[in-house]
Amino acid sequence: MKTIEALAPDQASLSAASKLTKQSNWPRLEKNEQLALIWGECQGSGSNPYRVVVDTGDHGYKCTCPSRKFPCKHTLALMWIAATAPASFVAAGSTPEWVNDWLGRRRKPASQPVAPAPGAGGKSIVEASRDESAVVEDAAAAERREAAQRKRAEDTRSSVSAGLDELDQWIADQLRLGLAGFVDNSSDRCRRIAARLVDMKATALASRIDEIPSRLMALRGEERPDAAIRELGKLVLLAKAWRSAPDDPELRRLVSTSESREQVLANPDATQVESVWEVLGEKIEPRRDGLVSHSTWLLDLNGATSQFALLLDYFPASAGRRSNAFTPGDRFDARLVFYPARQPLRALVADRKGDVSSGPWPDFSFGASDPLAAHVARQDAAPWVTDCPVMLPPGAILLDDRGAAWWQAAGDPHGIALPIADTVNPTLLGLDLKATAALWNGSRLELLAAQSGFGRLDLS
Repeated sequence: MKTIEALAPDQASLSAASKLTKQSNWPRLEKNEQLALIWGECQGSGSNPYRVVVDTGDHGYKCTCPSRKFPCKHTLALMWIAATAPASFVAAGSTPEWVNDWLGRRRKPASQPVAPAPGAGGKSIVEASRDESAVVEDAAAAERREAAQRKRAEDTRSSVSAGLDELDQWIADQLRLGLAGFVDNSSDRCRRIAARLVDMKATALASRIDEIPSRLMALRGEERPDAAIRELGKLVLLAKAWRSAPDDPELRRLVSTSESREQVLANPDATQVESVWEVLGEKIEPRRDGLVSHSTWLLDLNGATSQFALLLDYFPASAGRRSNAFTPGDRFDARLVFYPARQPLRALVADRKGDVSSGPWPDFSFGASDPLAAHVARQDAAPWVTDCPVMLPPGAILLDDRGAAWWQAAGDPHGIALPIADTVNPTLLGLDLKATAALWNGSRLELLAAQSGFGRLDLS
């Protein structure tokens, strides 16, 4: 799946591909394992299906559709089916002519080796001339590829910049029309500007805006206008930051496209941390673009202070729930590589060395500091951040007069109290919690895990 995400030209293509993974869309799915080929026919809007072929060895591909995106959604969907449902492909008795034609043009037959003349230890003049010509052609081809890449990058920056100009105008229109109207009609209004941003290649930002209505609807009615102001303000700050540094990897990831796994692992400037990690919990959310976001939160057990890591994955909703690589409470020794950011959080597991036995969390020194100090520091560095992991000091979960759950700091009945987003198991009410890991989005806590006198509590 990581390879497919890396090959996709944008998030919109991934979303479109996810809708084509049903086998009913593919009257023909075949493979030739010897040639490392898969191919199929995808029924489109026309009378003739689109023909798609993929080389599973080097990820070469060909599709007969007229899309200007490479690879197109049909190619991505074929790869997706191969990754998630390989049994869908039947072994072909013979390779179709159209596949052979593509294969013949793509892979030139190797020339037979020519024996050197007797006594000649090197290549003939003709062979040397051919080799020199091939080197010149390769250098020219590489230069053309680099020029094309630079041109695509410039076109993308120009398109995204124009999209952000439209976003600024859209935000000004929402403020002019009034926040009450925005909250009531946020679904339609956000959908329209999100679709426009997809056209302008700001796909990551479009996905974020698409999720604003669900974030607002999760709050009480009286809280929604303030939350809308925060959400729109974060968008303004993110757009302003991107304009000042469009090549910044963190900003590019949040606005347009993300790096591939291979690019992150190969980045010499990426932060690497080798430690013992505990799986705090996971957060699985369906998105409006047809994908499902799967977040896994980790805690560094060797750090002097609470340090977190986020493993983030996406998969099509049509594929159903996938088996989890991690289970809350698991502990393992691993080297994590973090995506470049002002305060690195999202990471990849580069090397998992083995599981570690369970036990209590480290004795984090909370002192008298604000339990949301980590959130404030992250907001200062990157004010467009939404969910922020925090480690809360000793406290308890209580209910207010309306039956809503709150986390209350221990020792002071009038001290800090934070509202909790979801319903809480009644057995947790009033329980002394030594430390609690949670996500804070500026208005609500989402509990992940806690330590109590009874040991670890899974709250996610």
